[in-house]
Amino acid sequence: MPPQPNMQQLLKQAQKMQQDMMAAQEALKHEVVDASAGGGMVTVEVTGDLVVKSIKIDPQAVDPDDVELLQDMVLAAVNEALRAAQELAASKLGGLAGGLGGLGLPGL
Repeated sequence: MPPQPNMQQLLKQAQKMQQDMMAAQEALKHEVVDASAGGGMVTVEVTGDLVVKSIKIDPQAVDPDDVELLQDMVLAAVNEALRAAQELAASKLGGLAGGLGGLGLPGL
């Protein structure tokens, strides 16, 4: 018969992981990734918690006769920045979430 898990120790481990996860999520708010489109004509900055912080548009990208191109560049830069921010979050939080499976508790 395998030894019974020490519930108090398991709870302490779970609480520590929860604290670590909250700290990592808080830290992501202060990390910024950026992405650009159109050869740098449009640059977007996004925090690790997926908040768009800034969009910079080179004045040369503003062509009143081709607004669609500018819209496409902004869309591409925003999507790329969001993808990069999600990757950052996954790398920071992924290891912490993976540790929950090791507790041997149902549903974790």
